[in-house]
Amino acid sequence: MKLTPKPGGFGAVVTDIDLTRPLTKQVVSALRTAWLEHHVLIFPDHAMSDDDLERFTLYFGEFGDDPFIAPIEGRDHIIAVQRAADETAPIFAESWHTDWSFQKNPPAGTCLFGITIPPQGGDTLFANQHWALEKMPDELRRKLEGVEAIHSARVPYAPDGVYGKRDAKDRSMDIRASDDAMVEQRHPIIRAHPETGREAIYGCIGYITGIADMDQAEGMALLAELYAWQTREEFQYRHKWRENMLVMWDNRSVLHMATGGYDGYARKLHRTTIAAWRSDENSL
Repeated sequence: MKLTPKPGGFGAVVTDIDLTRPLTKQVVSALRTAWLEHHVLIFPDHAMSDDDLERFTLYFGEFGDDPFIAPIEGRDHIIAVQRAADETAPIFAESWHTDWSFQKNPPAGTCLFGITIPPQGGDTLFANQHWALEKMPDELRRKLEGVEAIHSARVPYAPDGVYGKRDAKDRSMDIRASDDAMVEQRHPIIRAHPETGREAIYGCIGYITGIADMDQAEGMALLAELYAWQTREEFQYRHKWRENMLVMWDNRSVLHMATGGYDGYARKLHRTTIAAWRSDENSL
């Protein structure tokens, strides 16, 4: 196995490995170490089946719970992130977020495998939230210390949300908007990574709909200030996709977002999530 860090030290490419075959405990351990250090791992040129994708995911924990999106036929834990060439519905995940942060125990990681990749556009952006916190102005950090954010899926997944019922017939993804999206969950804005102990910002406005024990207008103003800082270009890595490429990222240390720019072309990827890490986990 060969690990090549991306310029700037955020993200790394893994080669000299075959993800279509079972991996040894030693290789999985090395991959977890690299994942925690680099936050985004890229595996090019693997003709993976859905079985391969599920096996790889389970090396790092149990499957996460993926609400509001139906799994692909014959699978319980794989969803298709797809868009038809002539689709006009909003692009899925074209805003900064960390996956399912509105859950009580959000997923530790996400795996995304490229199947149909357009010749242009469709990049995924990542923002390093360790860096964003470490370089944050002291005045802003003081405002965030000890503060809990209110997370909810209502903006995207409520019946009247961004991916709600009004454009369902024009969308190729099987998104199931629901009143369940109105449930709220609190998480600290600044929190220690459960495996490394390194502090990072967790989540951003979008899935975060307010600040606990703070006036709504005041809370949204603080979230807007935070968003402007944590998504700065200096914290970002732009990933360009190829077919048969797997990318896994750490939801506890990065934000991510999809981008467009591929009108007239189809795009399809298969996705799994890795459940929240437990101190007694023994997936190796």
